Amino acid sequence: MPWLQLALEATPGSAEQLSELLHEAGAGAVTLQDAADQPLFEPPLGTTPLWNTTRVIGLFAADTDIPAVLASLQQQLAPDPLPAWHLNPLEDRDWVRAWMDDFQPMRFGEHLWICPTGYTPPEPQAVNILLDPGLAFGTGTHPTTAMCLRWLDAHAPQGLKVIDYGCGSGILAIAACKLGACHASGVDTDPQALLATHDNAEKNQVSDCIDVCLPADFRSSPVPLLLANILAGPLQSLVPRFSELVEPAGHIVLSGILAEQAEPVMQQYQAAFDIQLVDQQEDWVCLAGRRR
Repeated sequence: MPWLQLALEATPGSAEQLSELLHEAGAGAVTLQDAADQPLFEPPLGTTPLWNTTRVIGLFAADTDIPAVLASLQQQLAPDPLPAWHLNPLEDRDWVRAWMDDFQPMRFGEHLWICPTGYTPPEPQAVNILLDPGLAFGTGTHPTTAMCLRWLDAHAPQGLKVIDYGCGSGILAIAACKLGACHASGVDTDPQALLATHDNAEKNQVSDCIDVCLPADFRSSPVPLLLANILAGPLQSLVPRFSELVEPAGHIVLSGILAEQAEPVMQQYQAAFDIQLVDQQEDWVCLAGRRR
C-alpha cells in the first residue's frame, strides 16, 4: 500500500504541537527534519534543542482525507495560520530492510570487522562483530566510533578489565571482549542503550563478559582501560570520575570531540593523564593517554 507524506514547516516553538496534532489526526509516524541545514553538534546536557526551521512530517495511509486533516489542523491552530505544507506520495517499502541493505561489513584496523546480520563475514578468521542499525548510537559508521575501534584493534586489551563509558550500542565493550578483554562494563545514561548493549552482547556470545549499568549505580575499582565516546562537554565534566576509574599507568581513550575542542579537553585531562591526540577523521579527533 502506498503512503502519503504530509510535511509542514515549523519553528522550534510549534514543532511539538504540530507533532501531537498529526498523531491525533491519524499519522502512522511523525518525524522531525532540519529544513535549513543547521548542524546541532553539542547541546547542553538535559536539553533537546530543535533547528530554527524544522520540518514536521506525518505519514498517512493513501486513502486518508488530507483536506480534512488540514482543516482540523487549521481549526486547532487558530488564530495562528496553518504553516506552509506540501504533500508527497511515498512508495511502500520495508524501510528497516532498505536501511540495513545500505549497511555493509566494515573493517577497522587489521583484524576487526563489523558485520550486519545476514552477511557472511569477508574474513571469517578475523575478529567479527555482528551488529545491525538500531535505536542506540554506535554502528561504526561515525568517525568517533571508527577511531575508537581502530585504537582497540591496534592495542588489543588482552586479559584486561575495560569500562565503556557512554556505551550506546555496546560496540566498544563488545570489541574489547572479542579482542581479549576479560570483562567490560557498559555505562550509559539511556536505559535503551543498556538494553541494546545487553542484546548485542548476547548476539555476539560475549554476554558473560559484559555487564551494564546507569552512571548513578556504577561501582568499580580502577581498571587498566577506559573508553569514552561521548562529547567534549560531558568529557570535561567527567575528569574527576575518570581519574578515579583508571588505575595508575592505565589507558584512557576519548572520542566524540571536534577538532577545535581537542586543546581545551586535553588541558582538562593533563593534571591526571599524559594525553595526546592520536587520530583524526573528518572534523573529529580521538585522544588517548596514560594515567599519571
